[in-house]
Amino acid sequence: MKKSTSSIDKEIGTRVRMRRISIGMSQEKLGEMLGLTFQQVQKYEKGLNRISVGRLVDIAKILGVDIHFFFDGIKSGKAGSGFAEEETSPYIADVMSTPEGLQLIRTFTEIKSPKVRKSIVQLVASLAAQEEKERSA
Repeated sequence: MKKSTSSIDKEIGTRVRMRRISIGMSQEKLGEMLGLTFQQVQKYEKGLNRISVGRLVDIAKILGVDIHFFFDGIKSGKAGSGFAEEETSPYIADVMSTPEGLQLIRTFTEIKSPKVRKSIVQLVASLAAQEEKERSA
């Protein structure tokens, strides 16, 4: 009997997708580098197929991240989904699925100054608060 995938498999797949997109790599290119079809990469990213540990290590090397990148936020124990920040994950996926979100993340990561980054976060928070205020008025 085949084991079904879990929310953790979906979350890890989402993180693979986010990283791949943030560095501008296509599914075809990642698949080629792994010796897989882009369809298999799609299945990994959607959480339809589980990614073995060995394959995840290969993916981490190709995407230029430490293996921990895929596991940050996992809680120990079996309660819930296993992720500490379950509520925030859909927002990240939503942002990464829009052209504007991708552009924002790509350009934001190019900014090296912590002061400038903080100012941008404050600006965005202020704009969001203003929009919320206008909606509720």
